[in-house]
Amino acid sequence: MDIKFLNATVITQNGRRELLCNAGVAVEGTRIAAVGTSAEIARAYAQLPTVDATGKALMPGLVNAHTHVVLLVLRGTVEDMGAEAIYGYMTPISFAMTQDERRAIALLGCIEALRSGTTTIVEPFRHVVTYADAMAGTGMRLWFSESCADALTLKIRSGIYEFDQAWGETFLERETALIEGFHDTHGGRVQCQVAAHAPDNCSPWMLRKLNDLRDKHGLRRTVHMAQSKGEVAQVQRYAGCTPAQYLERNDWLGPDVVGAHWTYCTDDDVSLLAKHGVHMAHCAANSSRRGPHAAPLAKILDAGVNVALGTDNMTEDMFQAMTIGSIVHRGSYGGGTNPQPQALLDGATRNGALSLGVLDQIGSIEAGKKADLAVIDLDGPSMRPQINLASNLVHYGHPGMVESVMVDGEFLMRDGKVLCLDEKEVARNAQAATGGAWRRLHEKNPDLPLPDSLRAD
Repeated sequence: MDIKFLNATVITQNGRRELLCNAGVAVEGTRIAAVGTSAEIARAYAQLPTVDATGKALMPGLVNAHTHVVLLVLRGTVEDMGAEAIYGYMTPISFAMTQDERRAIALLGCIEALRSGTTTIVEPFRHVVTYADAMAGTGMRLWFSESCADALTLKIRSGIYEFDQAWGETFLERETALIEGFHDTHGGRVQCQVAAHAPDNCSPWMLRKLNDLRDKHGLRRTVHMAQSKGEVAQVQRYAGCTPAQYLERNDWLGPDVVGAHWTYCTDDDVSLLAKHGVHMAHCAANSSRRGPHAAPLAKILDAGVNVALGTDNMTEDMFQAMTIGSIVHRGSYGGGTNPQPQALLDGATRNGALSLGVLDQIGSIEAGKKADLAVIDLDGPSMRPQINLASNLVHYGHPGMVESVMVDGEFLMRDGKVLCLDEKEVARNAQAATGGAWRRLHEKNPDLPLPDSLRAD
């Protein structure tokens, strides 16, 4: 699309973090053609249709560095349970769902992401190849991967760890199909990574196989790491070391790796990961549902690790990720005002782009970069009075103030209306899919209770 925005406040997120008032942005095709004063852009691009952005801010589309959209199927349940969530619910329901149910829930996640100003989603999960096309059809920028494992993950909730290469091959087959079907497609909007689910359920054989795929296709890597006490204990039993040390032994650390969570990393682990240039996907909001996230953020930040923000599961709201992230970060320092809001805004934009190796393409509003933009209403009560806009966005931002979202120069949401999907239909389908998935989960695992609200009349 060829268009220009005038009279905007532009949150550039460029290297100088410039905030431009009464500014203009010209878009030609899929890229930002120019950024300057409104007068400059109006003169140079007089031929382009104009959007009057008076009272609005343009910011880079947010980058959700780690999420599992399909796990919205669990929203409002495991957050309030004492049960172990990862292998107790998340893994079993991912296998219990049908392809249509996964697609229905995934589209709900895309709508929530768009309404939260998100233009890029990083989605490592299971059976992604069965719903990747639905997500790609929305027009969003996407990084897909199959979270591979060769431990019999459905047995782990019973305390049983068994490695089975035949089981692992089913994951590798899905990952291969995902790469062959979706990597670098849709005009480059859709990319793939390789993903090891976690150190406790990936043997050295699986990690080697994934590295082979990485080398063959030139992909980046991602892994859950030190996300639970159970994972840490299993790796210690199995390999006699920490998860970070286990990954190093198996050539799974490097600047192409994004590790999610780091919840139970030791000080030595942090130093090791920083030395290898590993990026952190920090999912502070979800990881704090049962109390503040325990990750040693102060040590991680002080070590110079690139910290990108993600939502993980049960939400796609990146404003919540920034708000709770700020609280967790400051808590890790013992309280106070460090880090400042700009660091969290970086975590949701530039740092996410850097973790994907595409800071030269997205993450800021600069000439030549992809036209991935969010238009924010600055006249709502949560954004006024406006003294420090970054502070307002991080502490008080919310999806209701997102007016429009553009990816690759095309509006996916405009003037408050999602254009790429029928919201009401998606919501209805997602509710029906949730009921079907939970009932099937209960049938396969009678010890997992069916929520009363989902019981058939």
